[in-house]
Amino acid sequence: MNNGISANRKIKITILNILMYLSAGLICLMLLGIIGYILVRGIPNISFGLLSSKPSLINDTIGILPNILNTLYIILITLIIVLPIGVGAAVYLNEYAKNKKIVKAIELATETLSGIPSIIYGLVGMLIFVQFFSLGTSLIAGALTLVIMTLPTIIRTTQESLKTVPNGYREGSLALGAGKWYMIRTAVLPSAIDGIVTGCILSIGRIVGESAALLFTAGMANEILGIYESVMPQKAGSTLTVALYMYAKERGEFDIAFSIAAILLILTFIINLSAKFTATALKKRKEK
Repeated sequence: MNNGISANRKIKITILNILMYLSAGLICLMLLGIIGYILVRGIPNISFGLLSSKPSLINDTIGILPNILNTLYIILITLIIVLPIGVGAAVYLNEYAKNKKIVKAIELATETLSGIPSIIYGLVGMLIFVQFFSLGTSLIAGALTLVIMTLPTIIRTTQESLKTVPNGYREGSLALGAGKWYMIRTAVLPSAIDGIVTGCILSIGRIVGESAALLFTAGMANEILGIYESVMPQKAGSTLTVALYMYAKERGEFDIAFSIAAILLILTFIINLSAKFTATALKKRKEK
């Protein structure tokens, strides 16, 4: 009996490997090409005046400082609200919920919600937060809308990460006399920190790249707001993506649009890198 691989099978495996590497290489080249083109077009147009001032029709100046601050405010407010809710929901579904049918229904609902177009979230956010709760067009209304948008991502990624934690961790902790919540807090969640950080990074990517929903809820104002003003009703503000849309589509100033795109790339990279370092530090701290 010949246990070796036949010549035809070797040829097929070789062809599939070649196609796989070609596909991966093509995707990497496309990604590098897009990033490189944006950076080449955008970085030369970035200046200190652009980053440190706000736009003024009277002085005929262009600045994106309000947009940078509003983007950071939106990210911070959204994550502060969505992380406890999303991680808590995932822990409940994976560790406490007993009715598997309800769990499956909730999982199906979260997967469905994650596929809804953002423009629909924007309309719902406008009706609920802007009008019904009388928050007006404001950063807090935009952040609450993004909480609903990113909640399914946080829940599903955290839940899948919790499922990968070996049951031996749970059984060992309980056998030593630990309560269930203590076991989850000290053994399960630290082991699932990578999945939680992944969900956080995916959420940040969606928050930073969102424009349609924020046009309806956060508005297009370019005033510099303080940290406390950002959570107040009726305090509108445009993020970097909204500003990019306005400069590219409404004003036709593509040099400024590309500079904003380059800043978005750099900002996203810094935030994701910070999240990775934080996750690594937390994991090492729990291991000690």
